[in-house]
Amino acid sequence: MGVPGLLGLAAWSFYVLVLAVQPHQAHSSIRGSFSLNKGAVASPENGLCASSVTVHGYKCEEHEVTTKDGYILSVQRIPEGRVGGTAGTKKQPVLIQHGVTVDGLTWLLNSPEQNLPLILANNEFDVWISNTRGTRLSRRHVSLDPSQPAFWNWSWDELVSFELPALFDYVYGQTGQKIDYVGHSLGTLTALASFSEGKLVNQLKSAALLSPIAYLSHMKTVLGDVAARSFVGEIGRLFGLAEFNPKAEAGGDFLKFLCDNPGVDCSDLLTAIAGKNCCLNSSTVDLFLMNEPQPTSIMNMVHLSQTVRDGVVAKYNYGRLDYNLMHYGEAVPPIYNLSNIPHDLPMFLSYGGQDALSDVLDVEHLLDDLKSHDVDKLSVQFIKDYAHADFIMGVNAKDVVYSKVVQFFKRQH
Repeated sequence: MGVPGLLGLAAWSFYVLVLAVQPHQAHSSIRGSFSLNKGAVASPENGLCASSVTVHGYKCEEHEVTTKDGYILSVQRIPEGRVGGTAGTKKQPVLIQHGVTVDGLTWLLNSPEQNLPLILANNEFDVWISNTRGTRLSRRHVSLDPSQPAFWNWSWDELVSFELPALFDYVYGQTGQKIDYVGHSLGTLTALASFSEGKLVNQLKSAALLSPIAYLSHMKTVLGDVAARSFVGEIGRLFGLAEFNPKAEAGGDFLKFLCDNPGVDCSDLLTAIAGKNCCLNSSTVDLFLMNEPQPTSIMNMVHLSQTVRDGVVAKYNYGRLDYNLMHYGEAVPPIYNLSNIPHDLPMFLSYGGQDALSDVLDVEHLLDDLKSHDVDKLSVQFIKDYAHADFIMGVNAKDVVYSKVVQFFKRQH
């Protein structure tokens, strides 16, 4: 197998860190390679507002946010609910952050009555949806092009250091109010790391973290664990491959590689990796497969692999003493000390018993880091039947999760 196929082995396991989906009953196979799904709902030409928000009768604005390291991010604002809300009143801003290898569209795949952004808008929130660098709507930079390896020279460290601060600065500047935050999967890891370093907290009112990702040592997936513990991502960077696009050849190579392994059931591969989602609608999954996954950087995938292998939440390890010394002034990358998160920061954590990626034991490790948190500032929800994708596409998430998120945010006001 060539280097692209090897890269797929390292990176594909982390595509499922966000949304590897296996709907209950509706789909019993992997439905072929993702590269064969040609449809698209959102594009740089028509934007997320036109494709997925205004068509349902909501106001929606397209915004651009430029980070200090030069990336130009697409951000959508839904300023009010479909009925308009109370005229002249300031609405509480909420920023919604997706995970790795997907984009803001994933929050909007369910019907308006079932998806989180529009539910929040209907509940008098001023909703902002972010799209991470490298995804289809955020493939721009002040001086670099996505065809250049330098465009992809970042990991989730840069999302902590540059991207989330730029988003918070922009939303705070537009609204003049402290921000509620919702993250899923990688969107929880970057937030927790930021909070631990004192970033964002002065502009933050509260945070809701769904399928929280911090520690990854207990992923209940042999396939993902083997992939993450390999060093092929680092090998890929030596060959100068900087972008990982799951819809390209690497994804197909990886699936073939897995299916050739003894004991691998390719008819149920996604469930085997991500856990059995209880509550997905087949039409929503079809829409997901048409639109996702999205590109990210190989360096980001390598960093996530390091998180699995090393059992700590740390900055990117360059794999060379001189490089680590140059970047950090020390031989070993610094750890994000999650126990440093301000103890009075209101947080809501929701995790699932069937989630093979945000595993119960790893979430308990995170909660142990938060054991000194003010008791009245930390709310924790455990949903026995939920797996990773149920939190953003579950047909019953409105009642099971989102109603709790809305109640939590309103308690902070």
